Amino acid sequence: MLALEVKNLTKSYGSLKALDGISFEINEGEIFGLIGPNGAGKTTALRIISTILSRDGGDINIFGMVLGKDDEKIREIISYLPEEAGAYKNLTGIGYLNFMAGFYAKSDRVKSSFVDTGIEIADLGDRLKSKVSTYSKGMTRKILLARSLMMMPKLAILDEPTSGLDVINSIEIRKIIKDFVKKGVTVLLSSHNMLEVEFLSDRVALIDKGKILETGKPDELKKKFGARNLEEVFIGAMR
Repeated sequence: MLALEVKNLTKSYGSLKALDGISFEINEGEIFGLIGPNGAGKTTALRIISTILSRDGGDINIFGMVLGKDDEKIREIISYLPEEAGAYKNLTGIGYLNFMAGFYAKSDRVKSSFVDTGIEIADLGDRLKSKVSTYSKGMTRKILLARSLMMMPKLAILDEPTSGLDVINSIEIRKIIKDFVKKGVTVLLSSHNMLEVEFLSDRVALIDKGKILETGKPDELKKKFGARNLEEVFIGAMR
């Protein structure tokens, strides 16, 4: 089953075409990477798919539901982690998870289950009792990722999930994402870090200046362009 189908998506800001008719599909249960340089249109696409930003044209279907018609139902099965997301600094880590779980859970039992899952994802131990204002960037990103995944969304939309993190924290975040896909979560992620996305993703779409240049499995794209990595594929696709 298709988790996401995007057809001819367009978005302009004045004379700037942020998205110029992009199309791609994501299969249920896969990690799909939307990769390209800063300003390529990645975040605009993710915000539209997340129902946060309006589109100028095109069609989007999420697990058979139509964006623009079934938005309330779509919001019940997706989660979105923006690149510059922040947590409430005056709350403790556990307080933040409890607070956010309350928005999604329909019963105390379900809320408790969400929080337990969030605690497992964040893996911050006793630091969950500390205020978020005392957290490092890596710890903050973990608590935010926990918030995004704890309710087991059908589609998790992650914008630059390891942005600004060191190698150790980046590896931990990547492991969390891969583990949750095994549990049934489909992931759409964006990044300008092509080597990281190559490691994470089942398939990728290369985007530049609002256009999709290539779509496929990393190994297939490397073979097609005679490239050693996706960075070289991207350079080849731009020619």
